[in-house]
Amino acid sequence: MKLNALKKSVLNACFASSLSFTAIPLLLQAQSPKVVKIKLDQSVARVQPNMWGVFFEDINFGADGGIYAELIKNRSFEFTKPLMGWSIQRKKANEGEILVVNRKEVNTANPRYLQVNNENGPFGITNEGFKGIGVKKGLRYDFSVMYRQKSPGVTLHLQLLSANNKVIGEGNLVPEQSGGSWKKQSASFTATETDPKAKFAIIFEGKGQIDLDMISLFPGDTWKGRKQGLRADMVQLLADMKPGFIRFPGGCIVEGTDLANRYQWKKTIGPIENRQLIINRWNTEFAYRSAPDYYQSFGLGFFEYFQLAEDIGSDALPILNCGMACQFNTGEVAALDELDPYVQDALDLIEFANGDVNTKWGKMRADLGHPKPFNLKMMGIGNENWGPQYLERLAIFTKAIKAKYPDFKLINSSGTDPEGDRFNLLNTSLRENKADFIDEHYYRPADWFLKNAGRYDNYPRNESKVFVGEYAVHADKNFVGSNRNNWQSALASAALMTGLERNADVVQMASYAPLFAHIDAWQWAPDMIWVDNLNIYGTPDYYVQKLFATNKGTDVVSITLDDKNIIGQDGLYASSVLDKNKKELIIKIANNTDKSQSIDFELDGKTKLKSSGTVEELADSNLNQVNSFDNPQALSPKVSAINVKGKKLNTSLKPYSFSVIKIPFN
Repeated sequence: MKLNALKKSVLNACFASSLSFTAIPLLLQAQSPKVVKIKLDQSVARVQPNMWGVFFEDINFGADGGIYAELIKNRSFEFTKPLMGWSIQRKKANEGEILVVNRKEVNTANPRYLQVNNENGPFGITNEGFKGIGVKKGLRYDFSVMYRQKSPGVTLHLQLLSANNKVIGEGNLVPEQSGGSWKKQSASFTATETDPKAKFAIIFEGKGQIDLDMISLFPGDTWKGRKQGLRADMVQLLADMKPGFIRFPGGCIVEGTDLANRYQWKKTIGPIENRQLIINRWNTEFAYRSAPDYYQSFGLGFFEYFQLAEDIGSDALPILNCGMACQFNTGEVAALDELDPYVQDALDLIEFANGDVNTKWGKMRADLGHPKPFNLKMMGIGNENWGPQYLERLAIFTKAIKAKYPDFKLINSSGTDPEGDRFNLLNTSLRENKADFIDEHYYRPADWFLKNAGRYDNYPRNESKVFVGEYAVHADKNFVGSNRNNWQSALASAALMTGLERNADVVQMASYAPLFAHIDAWQWAPDMIWVDNLNIYGTPDYYVQKLFATNKGTDVVSITLDDKNIIGQDGLYASSVLDKNKKELIIKIANNTDKSQSIDFELDGKTKLKSSGTVEELADSNLNQVNSFDNPQALSPKVSAINVKGKKLNTSLKPYSFSVIKIPFN
C-alpha cells in the first residue's frame, strides 16, 4: 500500500511539473500585447463637422416640465379638464367666485380664461406645478399674468409654498387700470428656502372682478437670462457636448396620434398666448406610464429651437409631417390631392429660417428678433413612416422643395427598424431615387450593437448617405427607468459608434434618442440625461456621446488588428481619426471583455507625433453601474497621461472600458 502510494505521488508530481512547463509559454503568449496598426497619412474618409448630434422630443416631460422653464402647469386653462393642476383655497366656495370662461369664437388659439369674482374676503388658487415646483433659496422668481378688470379692486398676493405649506417666497401684484382690455403685468420676488416639491398660490385680496389668463412663473436663472426661457442647467449639459446638430421636434410628436394632433410649426411661433396648446401624444400612449396631465404648450417652439441650436453652435435639423399620422396609432393620411398645405409648410419653413427680411416668413423671423438668417441646410420629411404611401408623399415633397431649393438636403425615413421587409422596400426605393439621406433607427439589445459594429463596412460609398437618427441600447426589461442606462448599454453603444465613425463617408450624422427624462414623469427609458425639479445628471450614455462629439476629428484613418477592421476580435472595437485643426491623432477603443488587454499601437506614417498625450477612460467592472442624482459621476471619464516612444504606444485597456487616446502632432 505504501509503495503504491509513493508511486502515485511521484507520478502526480511529474504530471504537475510537465503542466507547469507547458503552461508558462501559453500564459506568456496569452499576455503578449495585441498589435494594432494605424496608418497616419492615409485619410479614409472625411468626418462631417456635424457628425454627432442630439435628438430632442417632448417625451418624458422633456419640454413642458423640463427644458422649457415654465413652472406653472396648465397656465391658460386649456387642458381637457380646465382646472387640472389647480385647486381652490377656500373652506366653502361661493357660487360664481371662480368661473372658467370659454371665448372660442373670439380666440380659437387660447379660448379659456379664469374669471374671479371676489366679494367675500380673501381666497386663493394653488398650482401644483410639474410634479411639484423646484424652488432654490435666494433665487428670483418672475411672475406674469394677462388680466382684464371688469370691476377694479382685487390685489394678487403671490406665494411660494413648501411641500408642508410654509411660505418660502412672496410678493404682490397690484393690477393697473386696464380699461376693460387685456393687459400683461409682471412682478418678481425671492425664495427664502429650497424645496423640490413646492407649490404656487395666488391669494385674491380686496373686492372686485378680474379675468386672468397665461398665469406664469419662471426662475430668474434661465439660459442666457432670457425671459420665459429655457432651464439653464439642461441647456448647459447639451452645450458641453458640442453637438453638431439638434434634431427636433421629434419623433412621434411630429406625426401625432392623428393628423389633427400632429406638430404644426406655424402654431408654435409668435406671442406665447397665441400658441395653441394640444394634448401631448405621449399623454396616454403607455397605460403603465399614463400621463393625463401631459400637454404641449409650445412655449418651446420653432423659433426657440432655432435659437437654441444657434446658441450652442449646432445645426438646426427640423423634421416635418409628411401628411401621415403615426402608423402605430391611426395610420391616418392626407389625400394626395390635399397635400399642398403640408408641402407649403416645408417651403415656408425654409423661408422662415433663411429668407430675406423682405419675404413674408423672413420678415416674421425678423419681427421675432432675429433678422439674420438661421442658415438652415436640411430637414427631414416624415418620421419613421413607411410603406408605398410614404414613398408617394415623399416624392411630392421632394419635387417641390428641390425645384425651389435644389441644394437643400432632405432626410428620408427608412421606417422603424434596421432590417426586414419595411426597411428593405424603403432602403431600395430611396437609393434608386438618389435620396440625400436615409434615416435609420434602431433600439436593440447590447448584443445586436456589438454584432453590427461592421454594419456599414460594405455599404455603397458614393450613393445616398445614412443618418442614424435614433438609436439606443435597450437593456433587459428587468431594468426599469433610469436603471436602463447602465454601463453595459453605454459600452455597447461606444462599440457600435466606432463603426459609424470608421464609415464616416457613409454615415454622416448620428444621434442617440431620447434625450431628456424627468425622474418622476417619464414614459420611455433609457434616456441620455435624467432630471428632477432641481437637479440633473448625465448617464454613462451621455459621457460616451460627449466623448465622440468633442473628439470627432476631421479625417478617418485606418486602424486594424491582423489587417482587419476591429469589430469584435477579442472583444475589441476601434476607430481612429486625425483632427487636422487641433493637430491630434484620436484613437477610440472599447474593450468589451472582463479582462485587461495589452495593446501595442504601431503608428505608421510621416506624421510626426509628440512624445506625450492623454487618455480619457470610462471603465467599470460592474456592467450594471449607473449614475444617479446622489452620485452623478459614478461613471465618468478619468484623464491620465500617456507616453509615445517613436512610432509606438503601449497601453493596457481595463476590463469593460472605453478609451479615447489623444496624441498631438506637429
